[in-house]
Amino acid sequence: MTLIDCHCHAGPGDGLTGPWDTDAPIGGYLRRCAQAGIARSVVFAAFHSDYAVANREVARLVAARPDRLLGFAFVHAARDRGRIHAMVREAVQVHGFVGLKVHRHDARITREVCEAARAFGLPVLYDIAGEASVCELLAQQYPDVDFIIPHLGSFADDWAAQLAVIDHLVRHPNIHADTAGVRRFDLLQQAVQRAGAAKLLFGSDGPWLHPAVELAKVRLLGLSPDDEALVLGGNLLRLIHRHRKAAPGARLSATRGARRASTASCVA
Repeated sequence: MTLIDCHCHAGPGDGLTGPWDTDAPIGGYLRRCAQAGIARSVVFAAFHSDYAVANREVARLVAARPDRLLGFAFVHAARDRGRIHAMVREAVQVHGFVGLKVHRHDARITREVCEAARAFGLPVLYDIAGEASVCELLAQQYPDVDFIIPHLGSFADDWAAQLAVIDHLVRHPNIHADTAGVRRFDLLQQAVQRAGAAKLLFGSDGPWLHPAVELAKVRLLGLSPDDEALVLGGNLLRLIHRHRKAAPGARLSATRGARRASTASCVA
């Protein structure tokens, strides 16, 4: 079984309000992963004022460790309006990225984001910041796009929002959640019991949270070997491979993209 962390920030931000928009160094995080037996990690930028720039820095990190890192492109749903498709095209075809990241802290997700994900066959990791009702809209309007809701819906430990997300996991085939930073262990148990192991992905919210601590929560769920393998990597692999062969925009392989990362051209 290959253990995969589906949620880690990497590279510098350009703000100074906190670690989340200042810098996400991953050297120490990768050492902790190695000690915990975590073989691969999804990485995406810290908060940034220009995600085209930030994504290229993440691409540089991924190109240096293609056996270890999987890139997700971060986009700002409002500020990047009109260029999201071009940003995603560069991320996929030049850098070999395999998913999208969007955060409610920046702006609410838009049709432009969802349609880019559909065009390139990508899952979307969308931090809803407690706004669980959007899952209903995403499931209805984009049933052919897979969405991963980090923190079971709320890093702020919003119990009501996390309960609501569990309901969405049960009802909607394309809604999934990750385990990063979820403090209510009973809610992780409930998510697996009600929605099944196929709807939950292991994430750490590295480099700031310790991946071994987050991994221990999954281990303590007492899942069967097959179900644990799904949560700890199988589900992520299924989601990033499900649509990519059929997606017209995703024809270049991740390996080729990684080799070309250093030649990325500017996105208008």
